[in-house]
Amino acid sequence: MGENKKMIIAGPCAIETKSGLLSVVKEIHNKVDVIRGGVWKARTLPKNYPGKGEEALKWIHEIQKKYNILFAIEVGTKSHVELALKYNIKIVWIGARTTSNPFAVQEIAEALYNTDTEIWIKNPIFSNLDLWFGAIERVRLNKLEKIKVIHRGFYSENEKTYRNEPRWDLLDRFRLKYPNIPIICDPSHITGDKKLIFNIAKKAIQKNINGLMVEVHHNPDNALSDKKQQLTPKQFIKLLAKLNLK
Repeated sequence: MGENKKMIIAGPCAIETKSGLLSVVKEIHNKVDVIRGGVWKARTLPKNYPGKGEEALKWIHEIQKKYNILFAIEVGTKSHVELALKYNIKIVWIGARTTSNPFAVQEIAEALYNTDTEIWIKNPIFSNLDLWFGAIERVRLNKLEKIKVIHRGFYSENEKTYRNEPRWDLLDRFRLKYPNIPIICDPSHITGDKKLIFNIAKKAIQKNINGLMVEVHHNPDNALSDKKQQLTPKQFIKLLAKLNLK
């Protein structure tokens, strides 16, 4: 990424159907650097949609070739990593809940040992920077050098406007320790509300964040997860224009 160029990542919270994924990719592939898509979902309640798993990876593998575009997916276990590598996924991320678990981070890092995979690490759910730093160091100890981090906000018990509290002050502290690790902002998870995404994305750009990750769904009102925070492709393209991106 150039000094002023922002990396743009977008796609559905969870991949639900091949046709739905294709619909999104077709409309936004020339506006983004990477397509994101949830293959496995770490759900609070077991009754909630868990993702399509390996079936979704087969769709991704086909669509990557058709559109010549990279995908990024979340991994939470060694078996997730093994399947991601099997289907030629070049970018994976560790979710906020997983970052909070050193055992899980270690397992994932070891499964990726000395591969060329790029790994993104979301901030932990709670505002404990040592957990974030520890995840980065575990990854580095396993000879993984392509690292970015994702600011998706932190849990707060206080009355709040956003789903997860943005802590720009912690990002300043993060940069002091890791000045060369790019930071991606996830305004979808920070806000939990599509109406607020622009404000957080604008603030992230003002803070010189290196990229944005936005959730985009072909039919958000009927999405099986996080419907309130997902944009339609057209809304997403308008957002980029409003932010003077792409």
